[in-house]
Amino acid sequence: MAVSMRQVLDDLVAETRVLQDLVADLDDAAISRPTPAVGWTVRDQLTHLAYFDETATQAAVDPAAFRLAADALVAGGMDFPDRVAAEHATLPAEAVRTWFDRTRHEFVTAFRHLDPKARLPWYGPDMSALSSVTARLMETWAHGQDIADALGRDREPTDRLRHIAHLGVQTAAFSFALNGKPAPAEPIRVELTAASGAVWTWGPAEAADRVTGTALDFCLVVTQRRHRDDTDLEVAGPVATEWLSVAQTFAGSPGTGRAPLSHTGGPS
Repeated sequence: MAVSMRQVLDDLVAETRVLQDLVADLDDAAISRPTPAVGWTVRDQLTHLAYFDETATQAAVDPAAFRLAADALVAGGMDFPDRVAAEHATLPAEAVRTWFDRTRHEFVTAFRHLDPKARLPWYGPDMSALSSVTARLMETWAHGQDIADALGRDREPTDRLRHIAHLGVQTAAFSFALNGKPAPAEPIRVELTAASGAVWTWGPAEAADRVTGTALDFCLVVTQRRHRDDTDLEVAGPVATEWLSVAQTFAGSPGTGRAPLSHTGGPS
């Protein structure tokens, strides 16, 4: 899947507008509403995005300073996303929006001028500038899903999901390793139907292990925003089945995933 830096940045800007519209009118009470991410409010979701936009920009413009700050943050424990959320848990709604809008603008502006192949430090392995933008798009969509669920709002799926689906496929080996499992030797075929009706595919057509369904369902599972049982994904083969039980597009510790909605009464 060949994409340009400009295309992914433009899609990031479009996804950002969707999120900004979701939270534009929230007051301090509404932004404190809990989301399906246990212990996290709408505010926490937004400050998470703002904080890591800020550090991603630093990684691009001052990698040495980023590495020092990142090492110090990680040294305090791998629960650093929760600690970042706690540090900003009392910010008023307008201050949260202002911070997110500013850091997102700064990120997009900085990355417009980067070589897509430039290597940048991050909290795990270094990544390319293009991968960093894709990761910000994935995070925006995933955290936006938690916010939409908390507010009882629906979002229309778009073909921007292709970036997230591709990241989901590309992080398969990472997901196994993160959970102490060897990467499987067997190939997996992924066939997804986009909102536009296009069909996106990865892996050899003859592979016995397969994942088939909508791009939306696949992205919800690999970003750990829905349990596989709450989707219509069709999964064949032991390797594909195990993969979807650990699939994770984001860095950090292994995610715990989400319980089936039948066990929780649905997103709150």
